[in-house]
Amino acid sequence: MFRFYDATIDTNLFLQLQDLASILSRQTDMKFEYSYGSAIDVLNKTISGSTFWDVNNQKVKVAGYKTDILLRAIGNLHYTDVQVMKEFSNQIKTMPYPSFSSQLVTLFENIRLEEQIKKVRPGTISLFEDRKTYLDHYFTSQLKTNVTRGYGLDELFCLIYLLVEANEPDPSFPTANKERLLQLDHLKPDLFSIFDARSTRDVVRIVERIIAQLDDYKDMINKYFIFPITHVEQFSKNNLFDELTRTDPLANDDMQEVDEEKNEYFDETFSTWHRENKNEDQKQTFLQFDLERGTKTDILGGGARETEDGDQAMGSIQGASGESNQKDYSKLETLEKKETKKGKSSNESPYGEENKHASIHIKKTKPSSPEDKEAYREMVSAIDPIRRKLSKTIENTLEHKQNMPRENLAMGRLSKNLLPLVFEDNPRIFYKKDHESKEIDAVFTLLVDCSASMHNKMDETKRGITLFHEVLRQLHIPHSIIGFWEDAVGAKDDDQPNYFHVIHSYKDSLYKDNGANIMQLEPEEDNRDGFSIRVVTKELEKRSEKNKFLLVFSDGEPAAMNYEENGIVDTHQAVSEVRKKGIDVIGMFLANDEVSESEDTMMKNIYGNQRVMVPHVEELHEQFAPLLKKLLLKAI
Repeated sequence: MFRFYDATIDTNLFLQLQDLASILSRQTDMKFEYSYGSAIDVLNKTISGSTFWDVNNQKVKVAGYKTDILLRAIGNLHYTDVQVMKEFSNQIKTMPYPSFSSQLVTLFENIRLEEQIKKVRPGTISLFEDRKTYLDHYFTSQLKTNVTRGYGLDELFCLIYLLVEANEPDPSFPTANKERLLQLDHLKPDLFSIFDARSTRDVVRIVERIIAQLDDYKDMINKYFIFPITHVEQFSKNNLFDELTRTDPLANDDMQEVDEEKNEYFDETFSTWHRENKNEDQKQTFLQFDLERGTKTDILGGGARETEDGDQAMGSIQGASGESNQKDYSKLETLEKKETKKGKSSNESPYGEENKHASIHIKKTKPSSPEDKEAYREMVSAIDPIRRKLSKTIENTLEHKQNMPRENLAMGRLSKNLLPLVFEDNPRIFYKKDHESKEIDAVFTLLVDCSASMHNKMDETKRGITLFHEVLRQLHIPHSIIGFWEDAVGAKDDDQPNYFHVIHSYKDSLYKDNGANIMQLEPEEDNRDGFSIRVVTKELEKRSEKNKFLLVFSDGEPAAMNYEENGIVDTHQAVSEVRKKGIDVIGMFLANDEVSESEDTMMKNIYGNQRVMVPHVEELHEQFAPLLKKLLLKAI
């Protein structure tokens, strides 16, 4: 059931699965991850979906991953007896067929939990049906393969699955070996008893009886399922949800010293309330304290508080309140809310959870060398025909807009077209000729990936950036050009230095002699795209221009320390956050030769339809010209 996983992450689906995992588990910090099997890890608060479901059929893919989460976040978390699974996990080590035993108990527990889940959540029935249809087809195919290869126990496992999940009472398996079919017949009474299993204990007993009846086999070769609970040997509760929500023990073992001779106390019974034990006389008192942390004390000592009839002990520990100087209490916040805000601000990173250890380092440009200035002059000369044509198009459009009158108005200059007076009840026969500003109300930021893989693309990238700079400078449009990379050598678990090379800022981008700074862009090391996008957006969103554009030049997926697995998702989230602020974000992908399907899918998962795929970096300036024209016309 496992395949080598090298697929591009579908960010939209991943975020759905992430939300599903946290909602169903009722734990906001529960994470979802792709793995080579489906399991729940409450110690690390992760639920994994098997990459077996990464198939071309989107319906099957979604159903497979979602049912994996349902089985773990609802099934194992609430309805699996952890201690029984713990005992069986230890027992497996001494069994003759450990792989078969582990996979069979997982299969049977999944079947039991599926029925439980469909009862409490009927809306999941269609998802489990899609899951079952695909697995039926898969195990039918696997049955033939195992017969051909002579994997006896693998063949029997496929037969067991197809039998217990069959839609007909007595299915036939013409391709199977007679020995395995005979073994299957002997096991049928125990196999069918799985539908009467009401607990994890029942499932384990069925599996033990089946294993006891097996002939002499070699253990299973294939791995179709993994044990559904990770670190099960470390748990002491019967329920995973209890393990997930249990409180820590006392921080110390101190005992409060109490002088019993000087201690006065009285014994009194405090009742708990429920339907069968109403406090009809309204004279009983309730007491509930949750002591999670602190010093051990003698609960009977220490001067009892005298109370009046109907008084509740909880009322005396709500906290203190005070009068404000302005006699206005409406703006006061409870301590609980303040603590919540404090905790949130201290634990969450403003640049995303994946980047909480990333640090910002600004690198400024040096004075341009004579060599850089000469190289820049040659580059400007090479792109000058494109620059002049593009600038002329934009200027003509601005001139046309300035002189174009607004028609069909209720007042203004009288139009030559008076037909509306005859044919319309409310004719608008006036126009105005406004003289609008020729300036384009826009601002641009160009973010350039300076990772090591850009070494053979940087020269042409500079050519495209030069076109960008020269056109915008001529049109008096402020813009910034920033290269970004992460220091791979200096990166540590608690600090990942990220550098931002400011080639042009908004203030100096219109100066005539600063273009040669572009020549200082060089390939460096890693790239943490999501973090970098969020950082440069901080300055971009402060700008007063109406139209804001962020162009991200890159040649591959994000790659940095502790970032490879979630880099695409984090960058997708960063792009979504920026677009919600009214900023257009466009991804510019620079390929080595042809753009592969996986590369296009990756960029689509990050940037959606607002992406430009450049097969040959030599064509960058040609690809860039129509894009820049489109964006500028949008801003006019």
